[in-house]
Amino acid sequence: MAVAVNGPRTGEQGVPGADARRRLFDAAVEAFASRGFHGTTTRDIATAAGMSPGALYVHHRSKEDLLHAISAAGHAEALGICRAAVEAGATATEQLERLVVDFGRFHCTHHTLARIVNYEISSLSPEHRFEIVELRRQMDAVVRDIVVRGVEAGEFTTDSPAMTAAAVLSLGIDIARWYDDGRGWSADRVAEHYRTMALRMVGAPEAPTA
Repeated sequence: MAVAVNGPRTGEQGVPGADARRRLFDAAVEAFASRGFHGTTTRDIATAAGMSPGALYVHHRSKEDLLHAISAAGHAEALGICRAAVEAGATATEQLERLVVDFGRFHCTHHTLARIVNYEISSLSPEHRFEIVELRRQMDAVVRDIVVRGVEAGEFTTDSPAMTAAAVLSLGIDIARWYDDGRGWSADRVAEHYRTMALRMVGAPEAPTA
């Protein structure tokens, strides 16, 4: 089953405890974003979710376990976006455009969650951190493969596909750090702007209209 970024696994609606897990998930995202992982208590999360102080332990072993659930959900969604772009595009250019647009839009519309996912990795246990780093490695591999194939096909001209792929991925991830709904830039506008920048980064001869 796919993991939803806003709560329990897709398909769990109606399953006992699914609503409670979603409420804890959402409350933790907001709490971690405003106070940081270490500045947030389990009581803070439970209270924000409208639950008793010990409710978190009914569904998660610890506060760190809940952070891991959030991080795993966000990374799984991001990896899915990367893989879907490859399946949807016929050429490396089309795949890169789709990936950058969808990846950028995701980091705009889920910027609060994405900040936690990307900047609280050091708060995870070694075992959980290893799991998340592996998901990030897979994302990097997908983007790198697109760029390499683009160079081989004559679509891109970068002399360092690996470094360029890392830069393209970082460009999208960093949206979560600065994006604010009040800046007046829609997610679609940001995604389109990033599409154009990404094509320039890989040395595409033209910037096709999306």
